[in-house]
Amino acid sequence: MFRPSITNAMTIDVEDYFHVSAFADLVPVRDWDHMPSRVVENTHSLLRLLDKHQVRSTSFVLGWVATKFPKLVADIQKAGHEVGCHSYWHRLVYDLDPDEFRKDLIMARDVLQDITGSPCTLYRAPSFSIVENSQWALEVLASEGFEIDSSIYPIYHDRYGYPAADPFVHRIVTNSGVIQQFPGNALRLAGLRLPISGGGYFRLYPGQLTRMCLQRWLCQTNRPFMFYIHPWEVDPDQPRLPGSWKSRFRHYQNLASTERKLDRLLPRFRFGAISESIAAYSQEVCEYSLSSGLYQPAAMAEAIG
Repeated sequence: MFRPSITNAMTIDVEDYFHVSAFADLVPVRDWDHMPSRVVENTHSLLRLLDKHQVRSTSFVLGWVATKFPKLVADIQKAGHEVGCHSYWHRLVYDLDPDEFRKDLIMARDVLQDITGSPCTLYRAPSFSIVENSQWALEVLASEGFEIDSSIYPIYHDRYGYPAADPFVHRIVTNSGVIQQFPGNALRLAGLRLPISGGGYFRLYPGQLTRMCLQRWLCQTNRPFMFYIHPWEVDPDQPRLPGSWKSRFRHYQNLASTERKLDRLLPRFRFGAISESIAAYSQEVCEYSLSSGLYQPAAMAEAIG
């Protein structure tokens, strides 16, 4: 069985089906308390699957979820998983100004720290929404004590993406401290940059294609990949929301097969929490100044092409 020694990052974005950005206009924040929640049951399904394969993960928990279901956060921590922050209100970073972002960040961080009794130093933005024009958020993160971020995806997408960003683990130096960045992953196939990190891509692709792409990433780069999933992605019985055809396709496609595909994927690779993956990463990493931007050297583009 192909299982290289590189420790890859397994991450979960702990949010409910009605929190996704594509449905934000249909289910405003004021309606969240009235929606039938399924996040506790679905998250426990993922935790049981990870336990089966003895995989430790990082759970980026939405602050609203933590406030409403503090025992769920405690259960995640008790099961040995890392707890990170996924914002409080699941608002896209590039739709906020720095003060709004900081307020949301502090609300989420503080509720998570109160529950876990530990500093919260890991962050992932909703929908990977730290993009070229919202890099300022990295400065805010560093100033609030965050040390690791996984909010950048070096791809083209209609809702997110920072194609010029370094595709590998790297450090970003801000005036308030250093942030370690673990971006999403993409592989060039047939002239296209194919996202391979999980989520909707994992549901849409055949399982064999995902495994092949992740194996190729490891073989070509000798660097860890980051995998992510949402609890609602293993819940084919969740309530259906209207939305556009594109949003419905992206959200509901292949929900019934996701848990089975994940069960087959987990034993194929070595996984750990995101901090474990970074700590085990022996390659020299690039360092960037926030003021000079995040650029992808030509050598890196060739390595994943």
